[in-house]
Amino acid sequence: MHGAELQSAVSKVKWRVLPLFVVMFIVNYIDRVNISFIKEQLGAELGIGDLAYGFGAGLFFWGYALLEVPANLALERLGARRWLTIIAVTWGVLATGLAFVRNEYEFYALRFALGAAEAGFFPGVVYYFTRWIPSADRGKAMAIFLSGSAIATILSGPLSAYLLQLHVPGLQPWQWMIVFEGAFSVLMAGVLWLMLDSDIGQARWLSTDERSALETKLAEERAQAAQPGSINKLALLTSPVVLGFCGVYFAIQLTIYAVTFWLPTIIKEMLATPGPHGGLLGLTEAFVRWLGYSDAKAVSVMSAGFLNSLPWIVSIVGMILAAYAAARWKNQQAWVATALVIAGVGMLVAGLSAPAIAFGAICFAALGFKSAASLFWPIPQKNLDPRIAAAGIALINSLGNLGGWAAPIAFGWIKQSTGSVYIGLYGLAFTSLLTAALVFASRPNSKA
Repeated sequence: MHGAELQSAVSKVKWRVLPLFVVMFIVNYIDRVNISFIKEQLGAELGIGDLAYGFGAGLFFWGYALLEVPANLALERLGARRWLTIIAVTWGVLATGLAFVRNEYEFYALRFALGAAEAGFFPGVVYYFTRWIPSADRGKAMAIFLSGSAIATILSGPLSAYLLQLHVPGLQPWQWMIVFEGAFSVLMAGVLWLMLDSDIGQARWLSTDERSALETKLAEERAQAAQPGSINKLALLTSPVVLGFCGVYFAIQLTIYAVTFWLPTIIKEMLATPGPHGGLLGLTEAFVRWLGYSDAKAVSVMSAGFLNSLPWIVSIVGMILAAYAAARWKNQQAWVATALVIAGVGMLVAGLSAPAIAFGAICFAALGFKSAASLFWPIPQKNLDPRIAAAGIALINSLGNLGGWAAPIAFGWIKQSTGSVYIGLYGLAFTSLLTAALVFASRPNSKA
């Protein structure tokens, strides 16, 4: 009976919180990366070049890294409902303000502030899962949650392309796009406040027996993960195991954000290069015309938007399948390493191939690097001592996400220096393959 009540409770938790967190992650991720669709406008109207754009895009992650651990500690103190709502309102307001920057320095300041505002959301959700979902179910939950970022990149291309075609009095189309997407985040913060509970004991949508079964199971898992006796939290947070987690996640995020911030540019460069890509582009343009667009510029913008979505559609399928496979054949480190190999091979082929093949290779790589991200998190969730879980998860995510700072700057410098992004693809391939080898070679983790 206890098992039936536990499964019923876990199922209810998933159906209540996962859709909410997925939608919040979608709007969060769009506000984070929508500058990739206005790169040309930022250059033409504000004089922000490739290197300055890459620097500003990457500054987000310094604000993110500096505030992430304090933000997760604040979540423990204030409760998930109150803290995550505050975060969502703040990032929505700052994301909206990006529409009104006048030069690169204001662009830098807003990107840094946006990163600081968003710092607590992702690690807060990851930590929330450790307090609500048993370890056996967290891998699938993480895959579903992380699909939000992939869904966001699927939606952001067509959505941003559509908004860039609209004309609102007093605003340039790119400004209207930023305002609309930022304001939606503030709206969703209200939904978060109404739907979320901080503790299992507050969940009136669970029966008394379901709450008891879930609390008992999670307490047992925390007791098993805890080390006996007193601990040195600083020593644990700076241990080789935790720093290894940070390094692996850095490599994953490096590839994810390089592709995220530069995929529209990569697509344009591929399609502008002579090669056998006419069928791919022609099919996409035919679909856009079928939707009712006839103006040549609108067809071009919308086509690029839809092409930008394809790698992320592939990645969602890969993430879900990989999570179920890892749950059935349990060797989480091997699955992470395999996903990194797929990412590395895909980026290498993309750098060596004609445009149509290169685009297909990026789709293949997306299957790998997004799957690696979802497969990675159950490892630290399971192995971190519960007494440092909130700070440890935040530290891994903050240092790992500095890959999102390094990637756009490196690509911006490469693009400005060579006129092409292809050399950057080789670097991403090498990083993914090297990290895969290190993960394969490592022994199963002892408790951190």
